[in-house]
Amino acid sequence: MRQARLLISEDSPLGHYHCVSRVVDRRFIFDTVEKDSFSRLLREVEAFCEVKVLTYCLMSNHIHVLVEVPKAPEVLPTAELVLEKLERLSGHQNVGAVRQRFELYRAAKDAKAEAEYLATFHKRMWDLSGFMKLLKQRFTQWYNGRNGRKGTLWEERFKSVLVEGIGQGLSAMAAYIDLNPVRAGLVKDPKDYRWSGYGEAMAGKKRARLGIQRVVQALLRGEERTLSQSMKIYRMHVFQTGTEERETVGMDGKAKRSALKREEVLAVIKTKGRLPLSEYVNCRVRYFCDGAVFGSSEFVEGVFVANRERFGAKRKSGARRMRGVKDELYSLRDLKVRVFG
Repeated sequence: MRQARLLISEDSPLGHYHCVSRVVDRRFIFDTVEKDSFSRLLREVEAFCEVKVLTYCLMSNHIHVLVEVPKAPEVLPTAELVLEKLERLSGHQNVGAVRQRFELYRAAKDAKAEAEYLATFHKRMWDLSGFMKLLKQRFTQWYNGRNGRKGTLWEERFKSVLVEGIGQGLSAMAAYIDLNPVRAGLVKDPKDYRWSGYGEAMAGKKRARLGIQRVVQALLRGEERTLSQSMKIYRMHVFQTGTEERETVGMDGKAKRSALKREEVLAVIKTKGRLPLSEYVNCRVRYFCDGAVFGSSEFVEGVFVANRERFGAKRKSGARRMRGVKDELYSLRDLKVRVFG
């Protein structure tokens, strides 16, 4: 796994990542107040780090975040802009000290020291690791302060999967994330779980809707839709992709629902039959969290070739067909044990 982490932590012109992080000892710490606070901090850190959260899901002891990481611009933010961004991070205690330090460098006409100090903030922007580190640190500070505790709150480093940014890969990953509360039996309809990207979007929050719009654009291979149209398309996609009660269209042209029970899905898995994606994402599938790279054969193979030196000489190719699914989806890791959870 270390090799995969090094691979997906590298900067790229535009990257899409599914990140998962668990609470230490798998403790169930997220209740309503904690979930509300984390969701607020998520959006604040998203804005500071200049990344885009396409969707997310906050469960009782772990988080899922689907992030788009753009390329850093040629002209980076000035010290004044960085200070403005810091001031928008609620609870930040050091803005005054940061401002004073910049003023001292300028008073001493030490442009080099000022640039080096400014670069430490730029490193947190347009960077996956910088985003996740700041997000987890900010929530830990809030949680520890509220509960009078010290020490780490999270279990090791976050896990991440590099996801193809266009086509079926990104939309399948988004649906898998938004269906977490359905698989856990918390809600029947993912729109009713407010601590998720889809739940926020259905509640009318624009930033969440922009994330859904980006997922739909990927699903439609670059075609743009309005926010309203995107919400309708994504809702149909999620229902057709994974809930036990999925919207379909009958012979009369009217919407109806059909049911596929968990027992039926497990029966197909047991006989080693390949599942359509509509049932596949309704199961706990390790590829979505442990596959390292996720998407089409061409995408996964391209990542492998670009990072060939990271793999042993015996490895001849990168793309591995995902087990158990009928659709043409590939992973960098060939999972043979406990594919389904």
